[in-house]
Amino acid sequence: MKLTLAEPKYLKESISIISELVNEAQIRITPNSIELVAMDPANVAMVIFKLLSSCFVEYKVEKDLEIGVNLSNLKQILRRAGPSDMLTLEMADNKLMIQLKGTSIRTFSLPIIELDEKEQKVPELSFNASIKLPSSLLNETIADADVVGESVAFLAEPKMFSVKAEGDLSDANIEIKEDEGIKISISGGDKEIKSKYSIEYLKKMINGHKLADEVSVYFSKDYPLKLEYNSIDRLSLSFILAPRVENE
Repeated sequence: MKLTLAEPKYLKESISIISELVNEAQIRITPNSIELVAMDPANVAMVIFKLLSSCFVEYKVEKDLEIGVNLSNLKQILRRAGPSDMLTLEMADNKLMIQLKGTSIRTFSLPIIELDEKEQKVPELSFNASIKLPSSLLNETIADADVVGESVAFLAEPKMFSVKAEGDLSDANIEIKEDEGIKISISGGDKEIKSKYSIEYLKKMINGHKLADEVSVYFSKDYPLKLEYNSIDRLSLSFILAPRVENE
């Protein structure tokens, strides 16, 4: 196996974002892509990541490989990659070798760890609300809600996506109308679709804006949320977040 990236930011930023939710994970390296599917320790959130071979200037993988790594340690190494460094990944002596080549050549080794977790399956979900919007707008919206509360309600209506948060004394209501850069669609016969989610988790997930200018938001009534960031011919990073169902 030998993989070389001319733009290290795609791997660097992805691992940095994922490591906020998951500490250790099984990375699958196939002839077409690097893939990762993992749950956070509290089983509240799932991350699904794929970095395509077309993102690499060199991609040699003869057969599928599975390697367990500590993502925090991998993040620390990848943070040392400058924007113009060539980043190369290889396997040697049961270690992942990471070479950064710029003005100097720096080589790091990361031990492969045994993970006894079962393979994570991505759940099949169907959603009644889908919103496509600039990722920066979603970030601003969550930042507004964060001022007030710990959870946020997503509300979809025809041509309108609202985000509401309530605190002890304050509340926030952000309304986003459909326009050229914002697409809102709802199905299933409901006039209004509402579900509540943890802001703490959302704040970690919306860092996907570093990888894609647009985000797709999917949810249904009191149902898991899916956020999807795609960069064509490069990568996809998705998150699934369990809803906060409150006892009335």
